[in-house]
Amino acid sequence: MSCANVMKRDRTAVINPLVTCQPMGAMYAVAGIRRGLPLVHGSQGCSTFVRYSFSRHFREPSEIAVTSLHEDAAVFGGRKNLISGIGNLAVRFKPSVIGAISTCSSEIIGDDMEGFIKIAKEELKEKMGEKEAEKIKIVAISTPSFVENHFKGYDNAIKALVTNLAQDPGDANEKVNIIPGMVNPGDIREIKHILSLMGVEGIVLTDISDPFDSPLRPSATETRPFYPKGGTTVEEIADSPNSLGTISLCEYSGSGALSLEKKYNVPAAVGPIPIGVRNTDQFLRNLKKFTDLEIPDSLLDERGLLIDSMADLASRYLFGRKVAIFGDPAISAGIARFVCELGMIPSVVCTGVENPEFVSEMEKVAKESDEPVDVMIGSDLRALEVKLEEEPVELMIGHSDGRLFAKHLDIPLVRVGYPVYDRAGYHRVPIVGYNGSVNLIDRITNTVFEKYYDKEHWKLQQ
Repeated sequence: MSCANVMKRDRTAVINPLVTCQPMGAMYAVAGIRRGLPLVHGSQGCSTFVRYSFSRHFREPSEIAVTSLHEDAAVFGGRKNLISGIGNLAVRFKPSVIGAISTCSSEIIGDDMEGFIKIAKEELKEKMGEKEAEKIKIVAISTPSFVENHFKGYDNAIKALVTNLAQDPGDANEKVNIIPGMVNPGDIREIKHILSLMGVEGIVLTDISDPFDSPLRPSATETRPFYPKGGTTVEEIADSPNSLGTISLCEYSGSGALSLEKKYNVPAAVGPIPIGVRNTDQFLRNLKKFTDLEIPDSLLDERGLLIDSMADLASRYLFGRKVAIFGDPAISAGIARFVCELGMIPSVVCTGVENPEFVSEMEKVAKESDEPVDVMIGSDLRALEVKLEEEPVELMIGHSDGRLFAKHLDIPLVRVGYPVYDRAGYHRVPIVGYNGSVNLIDRITNTVFEKYYDKEHWKLQQ
């Protein structure tokens, strides 16, 4: 009988973790704002690790500032560092938004960031004049690192941005808000492609597609600060209460959507991430519900191409193969449902969070499978490695951190999600929507070919 066997980590220590701390998710969200700067209120390491991680994955530089707290801040507090940091950023970079992101150290010492920001704003008015100072929005984002994970930090950041920057409703804008979650630039471009075919204009909260994947151009003058192109504007975030609805593509990033619904009556739809046929169909139903527009033939053609690809490949090469999936809870749940649609068996699905929505989603996936699904929550990669040593699978789908034990266990790894740092260009290739699902099925099938079919004597026409 098919069922979801939910398993928690059976030890206190974490070995080879699947998640990092909250500030990372907040930095990701703020980076998606045009002329937006994350300011981490913590030690230098809190920003350096994330900047290094972003650069490895996206192969692009990222601007992340830090207040550089040291031992004296534990005694005297970080008031001076935060106020001077905001002042320096405002004067030198003239950003549209400064996202002041707390960390474990600033939360533990009890820094009143909201109060410090008020003082910083008054000082900015004296330095720059009231008109110039008012142009710079400063948003406090609470992300204590000692609880939860980077997905919660992303969710907190989106909610803080919407709460602080959205303005009272005016005229309807006929747009749909999209909260993409922590996906790749290629995924956001695919979502925009779907919106374009539907004839819908969207507000992406927030849009990292260009800031993390666009050509770099020098500033027009030496004194003008450099910013990458793209990103969601402050005006778009302010306009979000005038939209027809908000679709959060991930269950863990729904707070911003629910906040807009509660405060401004903007209807919300949370999840699932549009990977595979069923989930992408649901995304289109949500769009149709908010806009009352018909699904165009062009999108039906893309759906048909996906179905055709599945028919060509699934039954011959993929059916019945056991798969282990790990990483982001939303992406893992989406891929698990997609491999079920391919006739594969999601034997193990492992994630580092204990999100009830993830468990609920996996219970639905288990009902769609003819085999039991082991769901590892709040877990780590060492636990998954031990599990796969005892109960091997034929394929692993997840990010690059699983590469070493995949090699040790001789199980091929299909690289998906974040981070992928031992392959180039994966952040540009979508896995969402019908087109992204075709990419994903091709990637899975080619990996199966490489591992399970004779390289010299197997004929391609077979």
